[in-house]
Amino acid sequence: MNQVKIGKFIAETRRGLNLTQRQLADRLSVSDKTVSKWECGKGLPEVSLMLPLCDALGITVNDLLSGERVAAADYRASAEQNMIHLLRERRENRTFLAVSAICGALSVIAGGALVALAAFADLPAAARIVLIVFAVAVAAVGIGGAAVLDRRAGHFECPHCKNLFVPTMKEYVQGAHTFTKRRLRCPACGKTGMCRHTLK
Repeated sequence: MNQVKIGKFIAETRRGLNLTQRQLADRLSVSDKTVSKWECGKGLPEVSLMLPLCDALGITVNDLLSGERVAAADYRASAEQNMIHLLRERRENRTFLAVSAICGALSVIAGGALVALAAFADLPAAARIVLIVFAVAVAAVGIGGAAVLDRRAGHFECPHCKNLFVPTMKEYVQGAHTFTKRRLRCPACGKTGMCRHTLK
């Protein structure tokens, strides 16, 4: 789904109705920063906001997801294409999440096994040091790869404004986290909180 095209369509339709970003945001009970983010192609409205947004703009959800007004004759084909794209994106996100978990687990196991080998095997000191350094490198690369895949899978949901966003890698790495949540600053409302990882 082309977020930039959808964002331009939202902006053009809003302007055609002589609405400011603030006026549209007020109708949807979101911040004008959230509307700006959509229009810049930096994110899509969450599912619960799509119908109210479409009502406010006088368009259909199919128009929104296509990034243009869909002719009646093309409506069904376009709807099916949008549905297929959403299902494919969700499947890809699940795959990224699963590969991330496997990658992280295997790297920790491999690193631990190499450290145990270095600790208990009868090796010269130099070989032991090389093995430990290699173990740390294996674990670091594996965990780093898992983090990249985990960040890419889905979005994080702000607990304050319910905005969906993908943090920068720096924000992702620095954020304190639990298994399903990470402490992040929402780009829409500017508040920091424990944002839930979601595959929406």
